[in-house]
Amino acid sequence: MFHRNIKLIIAGLIIATGIWQFTESNIGNGIFLILLSAIPIFLYFKNEFILLAFLKLRKQDFEGAKKWLAYIKNPETALVQKQQGYFNYLHGIMLSQTNINKAEKYFRKAIELGLSMDMDLAVAKLNLAGVAMTRRRKLEATSLLNEAKKLDKQNMLKDQIVMMKEQMKKI
Repeated sequence: MFHRNIKLIIAGLIIATGIWQFTESNIGNGIFLILLSAIPIFLYFKNEFILLAFLKLRKQDFEGAKKWLAYIKNPETALVQKQQGYFNYLHGIMLSQTNINKAEKYFRKAIELGLSMDMDLAVAKLNLAGVAMTRRRKLEATSLLNEAKKLDKQNMLKDQIVMMKEQMKKI
């Protein structure tokens, strides 16, 4: 919605207004404004459109997620590096159902930019291993599967990893 620097300026103005309210002996207003300033600071680190796209993906609404991601016009300037990674990660997940060539590019870019959660990184590497396996690049697929297995600390992807290793034995 707003550029990331504008969010910080808004937070600064709200904090300054809160301090001014303290000096005017309006302690309640000052506390409320200081707490209110946490919202733009939070949205600086977590882009609101990416959060809404994640919510749509949890409901398997790919069209809704695409709609929310379309609001981000140029992600290189509007998003910090980790947000750019998640922007590409979400596009890769949506395209992995239809176009694996484009999905591979998005997943590679997401890994390059960085993802903050190990589980998301494991899913991206697992999808890249699937793409490498379909292209008969067994060595690359094996290394990506091993990396995904290391990153999957809760064993949520264990079944998929085992299934892909079984399929690789057939190649």
